[in-house]
Amino acid sequence: MSRPEPGRPVPELADDELVAIGRDAIRQEADALEMVAASLDASFGAAVRLLLGAQGRVLVTGLGKSGFVARKLAATLTSTGTPSQFIHPVEAAHGDLGIVSGSDVLVAVSRSGANPEVTALLAFCHTFGMQAIVITADALSDAARAADVVLHTPFEREACPLNLTPTTSAISAMAMGDALVVALIRQRGFAAEDFAMFHPSGALGRSLLLTAGELMHAGDELPVVSHRFTLRQSLPEIVGKRLGGACVVDDDGLLVGLCVDGDIKRVLLDRGEALDLPITEVMNPRPLTIGPGELAIRALRLMERREGGAVTLLIVSDAAGRPAGLLHIHDILRAGLL
Repeated sequence: MSRPEPGRPVPELADDELVAIGRDAIRQEADALEMVAASLDASFGAAVRLLLGAQGRVLVTGLGKSGFVARKLAATLTSTGTPSQFIHPVEAAHGDLGIVSGSDVLVAVSRSGANPEVTALLAFCHTFGMQAIVITADALSDAARAADVVLHTPFEREACPLNLTPTTSAISAMAMGDALVVALIRQRGFAAEDFAMFHPSGALGRSLLLTAGELMHAGDELPVVSHRFTLRQSLPEIVGKRLGGACVVDDDGLLVGLCVDGDIKRVLLDRGEALDLPITEVMNPRPLTIGPGELAIRALRLMERREGGAVTLLIVSDAAGRPAGLLHIHDILRAGLL
């Protein structure tokens, strides 16, 4: 037997009608967020201070759609320096309260604030000496009365045309949680380097950890030619190292320019005696450079946004101005930063 489809047959809507519905839903939610922002008061500061002062973990709870919001909040707090854990309000009453200690702080997310499992968990946690923050749309609810700090997320109606499905209310609760996270990041002085410690994998983590020095071609792989060479004398080094260019240095090894394939092609087209030209007449005397300790993602941005057009090679130079390596955009691609 096939599963019955919910709903009733309705005329198929045109694309512009569906777009209008989508825009209206988003605008309703945006209006609700303005209302939540306007509702913030001293309670928000009290909530931030309570989380900052937590000696244990931050336990976050919620049921149904509020539970998904709570899981997201717990994950975001943990990744930004506030150790947190989601606790299911039903499972808590069946043994999970074993993780609770009086030094923890509970954050409960509940649209109505009337869910008995959530209010029961609030009561249980108070017996352990915990303090609790409640994020709710009903500031007079049972959960709100049981809280030490109430963060009110008012809204007029759900974006759902039936005013039933948690849509606007879920977005409002999530925004309140994000606001707490942002305030905590600022108060903790949490920096990008700290964020990278908790996100070592994936493109985001790599972009915060990898430096230009780790990706550059150095040593025997680094193409370097003397400023005294002609283009003809320089070509074996440029072609042999297969990076599409070479650093040009003076007698002391200091960088004086970069000669890349594009420079060579242009001069070959313009001048018949090009191969016998001094390399200094072919090179770019003001190439982009970066230090070996700079993040590779910054190197990528320099290459992409160079005035005059993007480049594929970037010189990594030391503090004295000597070329330490060459970074090719393909190295960044292989590292997964794009």
